[in-house]
Amino acid sequence: MTHVVTGLLALSGSLLMLTAAIGLLRMPDFYTRMQAAAKAGTLGILLVVTATGLVLGSVSALLHALLASLFFLLTTPISAHLLGRAAYLSGIRPWVLEDDLAGRYHPATHELASVPDADPPE
Repeated sequence: MTHVVTGLLALSGSLLMLTAAIGLLRMPDFYTRMQAAAKAGTLGILLVVTATGLVLGSVSALLHALLASLFFLLTTPISAHLLGRAAYLSGIRPWVLEDDLAGRYHPATHELASVPDADPPE
């Protein structure tokens, strides 16, 4: 029964990582590619690491799988955020109709102006 569970975990993790790879090829801009890689890739690697820990079966292997999963869960969102910020500050604009940060960021001081009022109250 354990082999069936680990096989399903490894297969679903591999399919999620394949989905992330296809997302990298199909998405239109840097930010959506980054999101596809960060979300699906992270969940895929967590499933594969869990399957590996279960296949090896020892307490040490399960502890290593837990620590590797924790590492991925802590570092992937932070690195995706920093990559997105660096891309935006270097001039790569998102492929959207509206850019909420346009005109509010001062590149010399690295300050972001607060959100202006959308509409005055009636």
